[in-house]
Amino acid sequence: MTLVIVESPTKANTLQDFLGPEYKIRSSLGHVRDLPAKELAIDIENDFKPKYVIIPRVRKIIAELKKETGKYSDVILATDEDREGEAIAYHLCKALKLKKPKRIVFHEITKKAIEQAFKNPRDIDMDLVDAQQARRILDRLVGYKLSPLLWKKVARGLSAGRVQSVTVRLIVEKQKEIDNFKPEEYWTIEAEFVDFIAKLVKKIKTKKETDEIVEDLKGAEYKVAEIEKKEVQKNPFPPYTTSTLQQDANRRLHYSAKQTMMLAQKLYEKGLITYHRTDSLNLSNLFLDAAKKYIDKEFGPEYLKTRQFKTKSKGAQEAHEAIRPTNLQHKVDDKLYNLIWQRALASQMSSGIFNSQKIDIEARDYLFRATGQTLKFDGFLKVYPVKTEETILPELKENQILELIKLIPSQHFTQPPFPYTEATLVKTLEENGIGRPSTYAPTLDTIQKRGYVVKRIKHLFPTDIGVLVNDLLVKHFPKIVDIKFTAKMEQDLDEIAHGKTKWVPVIEKFYTDFEKNLKQKEKEIDKKQLTEQKTDEVCEKCGSPMIIKIGRYGKFLACSGYPKCKNTKPIIESLGIKCPKCDKGEILERRTKKGKIFYGCTNYPNCDFALWDQPINEKCPKCSSLLVKDRRNKVKCSNKECDFIKE
Repeated sequence: MTLVIVESPTKANTLQDFLGPEYKIRSSLGHVRDLPAKELAIDIENDFKPKYVIIPRVRKIIAELKKETGKYSDVILATDEDREGEAIAYHLCKALKLKKPKRIVFHEITKKAIEQAFKNPRDIDMDLVDAQQARRILDRLVGYKLSPLLWKKVARGLSAGRVQSVTVRLIVEKQKEIDNFKPEEYWTIEAEFVDFIAKLVKKIKTKKETDEIVEDLKGAEYKVAEIEKKEVQKNPFPPYTTSTLQQDANRRLHYSAKQTMMLAQKLYEKGLITYHRTDSLNLSNLFLDAAKKYIDKEFGPEYLKTRQFKTKSKGAQEAHEAIRPTNLQHKVDDKLYNLIWQRALASQMSSGIFNSQKIDIEARDYLFRATGQTLKFDGFLKVYPVKTEETILPELKENQILELIKLIPSQHFTQPPFPYTEATLVKTLEENGIGRPSTYAPTLDTIQKRGYVVKRIKHLFPTDIGVLVNDLLVKHFPKIVDIKFTAKMEQDLDEIAHGKTKWVPVIEKFYTDFEKNLKQKEKEIDKKQLTEQKTDEVCEKCGSPMIIKIGRYGKFLACSGYPKCKNTKPIIESLGIKCPKCDKGEILERRTKKGKIFYGCTNYPNCDFALWDQPINEKCPKCSSLLVKDRRNKVKCSNKECDFIKE
C-alpha cells in the first residue's frame, strides 16, 4: 500500500477515484508548519534562520499522519506544483520526519496526468522551497519591524507589508490624480443626414469657436468626398492566466479576486480545469488536438485556426500551462468553468470578420466623418461573445450631394480617470511585476480587511488611515513602497527559485539598509504632527479645544485635555439625504465591526433604518422609496417589493 498526501480533502477524493484501493489518500489541510504568530521567529544574527512550529489547527492531523506513515511502504507527496506546494511538501517531510518521500506534481488532475506523474517521481526542489521561504522571511521582517512603528506613531492594530503597501500606494496615487483633476471644456459638432450622423473632424475648445463654425456652415453644400470599405479582423484572446481570469471574472461575473481563486481551486481539485495559479499562455498539444477535433465537428473547418500564444508578463513561467478545461466534453453548470471553457476553445478559432466603412464628407473647408461596422463572419465570437456595436451606413456614392437636416453642437468636459476596480488593479500589478499569480487575491483581500481600502459599488478607494499610512511610508520608507524596487525583489525571488542565487544574501542586502533606516525614523517621526489637527470646536465637558485625530477606523474628534478628559465624538459626514423612515435624521455612511460599509440614519439607535446599497437623493417614480446604486452600478429601487430599474 502507498500513502499519498495532498493539501485538500476535495483533491484527495478526486485522486482516490483515479487511483483505487491500492492507495490511501490523505489531506494535510494546506500548510502544516509556519513561523509562530507572536514572535519574530527569525535569527537575524544566524543567517536569518527561521523557527518553524506546527500550525495549531493541523496538530491533530500531523499526529494521525505520523502514526500512519510507518504502515506504508511508500509515502508520496502530491502537493501543488508551485512554490507554496513545494514548501508544503518540504514541511510535511520535516513534521513527519520522512526519510525518503517521493515528490510528484501534475498540472491537471486527470488519469493520464496522474499516471505520468507516478512514473516520474522526484526529490523535493529546494530552490523552490528557498524562494518561498525567502518571501515569507522578507514579509515577516517588514511586517514585524514596521508594524510596531505604525502602532507607536499612528494607531494600534495597523500593519505594513511588502506587497500590500505598494498596492495601497497605487490606489492612493490614483485617488490623488482623480482629486487633482481639472476638467477641460471641449465641443463637438455633428451633422445629421437622412439615416446617419457624421462628426466634424476638428478639435474645438470653446463655444465661441463652435458658434463661428456653425455660422460659417450656413448654406454650405455637403458632398461625399471619399468612401472607404474594407474588412477588419478581430482576433481571439489568449487562454486565461491567473491575472486575466481574475480580471474577466470581476468584469463579467462581478467576482472578487479572492472569490475567483476559491472557485477555481474547487474546479481544479475536482479535475475540471488545469492548475489555476499560472502566468503562462502555453497550451498542451493534447488540448490543441482535442480543440481542433471539437471545433471541426461542432462548427466546421472554417471556424478552426490553431494558435499558440506568448506571454508578455514579467518573470512568467513558460514551462507551465494556461488555465483550460481538462476535457472539452465536460459540460458543467458553473459560471467560472464556462468562462474558462469558452476562452480556451475560442483561442483556437478563426478571427471575427467585420465589414468596415468610412465616409468622408466635405462642406466648405470642413471635413465630417461617419464610420460604420457590420459583422460578416462571427468566428471565435460564436463561442466567446464580446460587445461589438454594429453601425449600418446607407449606400452612397462619391461626389454625391447630401441634404443636411441639422447641425448639432454639443459641449463636453474631459473626465477624470476611473478609480481602480479589482480587475484593473490586478492588471496594473502584473504589468509592473508586483507580486505573482498566487499573491494577487490575498493582497487585495488584506488591504480591505486592514481598513486601508474600501470597495464602493465596484471601485476601490483609500480610507483616511490608508492615505496617512501610505504618505508616512512614501516619505520615510521610500524603498518599501517603491514599485521598481518591489518588482526587482520579485525578480530576485525568481532567481532563487531557478537556482541562480542564494536566499540569504538577498535578505541580508535588504535588511541592512532597512534596519538602519528604521532606527533613525523611530526618533524622527512625531505622532502628534502626523495624527492631530486643530479645530475651532470646544469640548462641552471641560472647555478645552477639540482636535481631529486619526485612528485605525478613520478620523474622529477628541479633547486636547486627554488623559484628564477622555471626551471623543465621531465626525459625521452626511450624504445630504433625509432619512425616509423617521424623517428627522440624515443618512450617513457607516461601517460594521468587520469593516463592511452600510448606510444608516444619524438617529441610530432610535431609528434603525439601514441599506447595504448606496442611496442617491432620488425617489422611485413607482413607489416613492429611495433609489440606490447596487454593486453593478445599476440604479434601482431600495424597496425589495418594487422592480423599478432606472435606464
